[in-house]
Amino acid sequence: MIRRCSVLPISNVTALVMLVCLAASFTLKSSCAADPFEFKTNDVVAIYGNGLADRMQHDPWVETVLQSQLKGMNVSFRNMSFSGDMVNKRPRNKGFTNDAEYLQHVGPDVVFTFYGYNESFAGPGGADAYQAELTKLVQRYTALRQEKEKEVRFVLFSPIAYQNLGDRNLPDGTELNANLSTFTEATRKAAEETGADFVDLFSPTLALFQSSSQPLTINGIHLNEDGYQKLAGIISQSLLGKKPTTVDQLDDLYATVKDKNWHWHNRYHATDGNDIWGSRSTLTFVDGQSNAEVLKHELVMLDVMTANRDKAIWAAAQGKKYRVNDSNVPPPIEVISNVGGGSKSSNAEKEGSVEYLSPEESLAKIRVPEGYELNLFASEVQFPDLANPVQMQVDAKGRLWAASWNTYPKWEPGKDMNDSLIIFEDTDKDGKADTRKIFAHVHNPLGFEFWGGGVIVTSGPDLLFLKDTDGDDKADVRYPILQGLGTADTHHAANNLVMGPDGGIYWQSGIFLVHNHETPWKSNLTIGDSGMYRFDPRTFAITPHAANSPNPHGTSFDRWGYCYANNGTGGHSYQVRPEGKGFKMHMLLTKEFRPVAANAILSSEHFPDELQDDFLICNTIGFLGVKQYSLDRDGDGKTRKLGQVWGTPALELLNSMDRNFRPTDAVIGEDGALYVSDWHNAIIGHMQHNIRDPNRDHKHGRIFRLTAKDRPLQAPVKIHGQSIPALLDNLKHKVDGVRHRTRVELSSRDSDEVVAATQKWMKDFDANDETEAHHLLEALWVHQQHGERNDELLNSLINCNVDHASVAAQTVRHFWDNVDTKGASGFAAAAEKEFVKFNPPRHLGRAQKKAYRLGAQVYQRESHCSTCHLPNGKGSVNVYPPLADSPWVTGSEERLIKMALHGVWGKMTVNGKTYDPSRGVPPMTAFRSLLNDEELAAVLTFVRNTWGNKASPISPKTVKAVREQTIERTTFWKPEELLAEHPLEASLLSDTPAVEEFSNDALESELLAVSSSELAKIAMAKGNAKRGKQVFYQSAAACFACHDPPKGVERLGPNLAKMKTKLTAAQLVDSVLRPSDLIDKDYAQVSVLDVNGKVQTGVRISENDDEIVLRNLAEPKPIKIKQDDIEEILDSKVSLMPANLVRQLKSRKEFNDLMKYIIDTRTP
Repeated sequence: MIRRCSVLPISNVTALVMLVCLAASFTLKSSCAADPFEFKTNDVVAIYGNGLADRMQHDPWVETVLQSQLKGMNVSFRNMSFSGDMVNKRPRNKGFTNDAEYLQHVGPDVVFTFYGYNESFAGPGGADAYQAELTKLVQRYTALRQEKEKEVRFVLFSPIAYQNLGDRNLPDGTELNANLSTFTEATRKAAEETGADFVDLFSPTLALFQSSSQPLTINGIHLNEDGYQKLAGIISQSLLGKKPTTVDQLDDLYATVKDKNWHWHNRYHATDGNDIWGSRSTLTFVDGQSNAEVLKHELVMLDVMTANRDKAIWAAAQGKKYRVNDSNVPPPIEVISNVGGGSKSSNAEKEGSVEYLSPEESLAKIRVPEGYELNLFASEVQFPDLANPVQMQVDAKGRLWAASWNTYPKWEPGKDMNDSLIIFEDTDKDGKADTRKIFAHVHNPLGFEFWGGGVIVTSGPDLLFLKDTDGDDKADVRYPILQGLGTADTHHAANNLVMGPDGGIYWQSGIFLVHNHETPWKSNLTIGDSGMYRFDPRTFAITPHAANSPNPHGTSFDRWGYCYANNGTGGHSYQVRPEGKGFKMHMLLTKEFRPVAANAILSSEHFPDELQDDFLICNTIGFLGVKQYSLDRDGDGKTRKLGQVWGTPALELLNSMDRNFRPTDAVIGEDGALYVSDWHNAIIGHMQHNIRDPNRDHKHGRIFRLTAKDRPLQAPVKIHGQSIPALLDNLKHKVDGVRHRTRVELSSRDSDEVVAATQKWMKDFDANDETEAHHLLEALWVHQQHGERNDELLNSLINCNVDHASVAAQTVRHFWDNVDTKGASGFAAAAEKEFVKFNPPRHLGRAQKKAYRLGAQVYQRESHCSTCHLPNGKGSVNVYPPLADSPWVTGSEERLIKMALHGVWGKMTVNGKTYDPSRGVPPMTAFRSLLNDEELAAVLTFVRNTWGNKASPISPKTVKAVREQTIERTTFWKPEELLAEHPLEASLLSDTPAVEEFSNDALESELLAVSSSELAKIAMAKGNAKRGKQVFYQSAAACFACHDPPKGVERLGPNLAKMKTKLTAAQLVDSVLRPSDLIDKDYAQVSVLDVNGKVQTGVRISENDDEIVLRNLAEPKPIKIKQDDIEEILDSKVSLMPANLVRQLKSRKEFNDLMKYIIDTRTP
């Protein structure tokens, strides 16, 4: 029944004990007056909330039980919850449908809210603000529905209590329950204030947890299946005054609700959102078709499919058989492939061939080094379920598992969802798989790892725990162990899971993703940064481990616990080392290839010694294969200390001439052979082709096996089911994989027994013996994994004579003493920036080569040349001209020095292409105060002799002379000034004809003839802000170059995203069409004439009685002028923003879109 009674606030532990006693004797009728909630026929119920509500989609007992009591009423439920949500903070992917629009889309008659848990970490002082926000939510949703002439009823549910599981790895919940009680009362007050109904879940769940002998949560805060069954009864009793006497007869209804939830979940929690409504949604392919056009239609399909399953639920509730009929679902939009050049984004270098080779034909095209041989272990021919394998692991029984991502990039409505975890077994030991078993079907399984007797696997937005309890190699336990993984871009969502020696589960994930995780320890972690994350499945804490951008893939650990990672897109390889309060990525090697899908450490008794403990990468474009790098862990005594690892290129273990060969993972099997998974697809790029391009292959997948000729295979080691003492002895094995699988096996055993046995096992080891020091390090890691600190063991290793063991122990101490393992809010440090190594050309002399190397360093400094002109010297289209093959670079030394000293700004043509400030091209930075003569000479020598350029080097003496000649100059050079003094050399001019400049004069005239208010009105009605943002950043108008330039480049205009405005929409239109009519005072130029007749021009930063301070784009340092020295100050009547920018727009539609974006972004 609906409760309308007060909830006692708790302010201390004593009061909490009293509440427990009260709750234990709680009965609905005796506690307060109550009324039933009135459901009406055809009601639509929208469920909003945090993880408590979100998880109801996976364990749908609440809806199942309610539907069983609402027979014949045809009530529909739509779950609008996200783990980590708070009432007023609901982070979503960029472009996600806004809250108001989604509310109207669902059209609820009833809204359930489940908030208060995440807010409760603010403590009692945050309860009033929570109450106010919950009140606003009710009022806002009521007003929105009234706009549609609809009424909506509300039920506000309090948070549930925290269950103390008596687990030393989890909080006891005393303080948390005190706060949850306070926020329960705040929920009741919000209901009272708004006239909403209120259900107290805190009191009955607290009593339930106290009386239960079994865990009803997985971690104190998130209910398990039994917990949701109990909660369903509580909610049914509270709302309807009744509940089923048993749920044993509800299995069919439960399954039907779960099927409906799957379809709705893929609608509301749609993965790959960046291609639906984000930045890549508007990418166009053949015939201008976009991802948005195709994928938003799929959302419509899912709406219909979800509604069809409502009917099945209503029938099942009445005990009737019902077969879902999806014949009314609109067919998918047909997509024409752009493979082979069908659109501008089609890339022949990346694409394979749609004519697929057989596994044997492909095998014949893979080269391996002399002395090695490759065989086919498994393929789609023998095992049709194998397609697009993305990660592999070896289990404690020695079997190879593979994550098969058949539906990549994601499941398509109306088709089979056949992504899976597959177990392969070589029963006759001939190096070929004989059997396969599907352990579980899992959507988007980018990564998995064994732990705790089961498997942890990504299935964004969830991290699932799967377990086989009856020995049939099929998962019969399945639940989210963590929620809130970002899914906006599936191909670099959480991937390549691995359990570190410390017991953490590591993965990496990339850009565009918004993560929002709930834990028992802190308020939800909301983060969108790219990098490596660490999840502790014992404490349920999630921590940003080390930043790595943009799209990292691959994590591995070696014998000494050194951690390695890759940036998939850039191909950079890193060692992850302690830094500050966290960890940082440090360059591991000089990048040769990209993109890298995975990495591994080669540790095997089968392979030769010269390959042991080396680093492997799997590359998927260009070089299609597996490359080995020899690792030096001992330092060089100069730039690297011991433990700071560096890799040098070695063997290409696999190199394929089959363009469809895409190695995604490499693992050492139980037999010591190297197994390599082959994605095998003509398409490898995510953004170069429509998400539903018909040539995205869903049928091919191979696993190859590399062995060394005439060498024995590695002997198997018993792990599965072995006793704890036997497992500890396995930790002496020299092969990493054996020890790793042993640690995984130990993760399923009782921690107290494991720690006690470990302390007995290690007692006679000598920390100063290299072999035994490693045994002790394994013992330390066992303690760390099982949550037991052992300082005596830690200190013995830190102070031992075995250097790598000491470094490893210091990392453990870093975890224990410095790192917030209960959930840091962000990464401690950005990844080390790659320094591209340039080799000096042979034509330079010894001294000139030295200058060249310095120039390469200067060029790549933060916010220097490479920021705009890029490491390849090609610049950026329409904005930053190329340095390669440019007569401005290779011609006159004096002209180039003048440009570098004082900058240049104005219309200039480079190799037939015009770069014009009127189209937003910013000025070139003046380096006179940033670089000395030697540095400037070096960087100019570098640019004149790189990327195919060949010109005379520039000496510091020449730079000094030009600097002295132009010392009075304080403004940018104009190109025409430079050309008047130093004409371009005819011999260097390009043969490329000048490109006729696009100028839409007709559009400008058309717009100027219409009033600004009318233009604003039309733009707001017809414009599309998402498209407008694309115009802002990608059109020839190049708005971003002034308003949101690259880091380190001077901003010439307001930051639209951060600086709001009080200008009307019409005035904003004017600011684009007639920029000098309305100049932003913060970007207005002034000219100051001093007593010596010198004129200084710039933007006024500050002014007081003593001085005026200007910012001049040609002078990076602030210009300070004493008030006593000022003769006159003149305000410029000309805006920094160029006029005529609209001439660079192609159509009125682009103008409307751009203005819609600007108005929406800048309006408070």
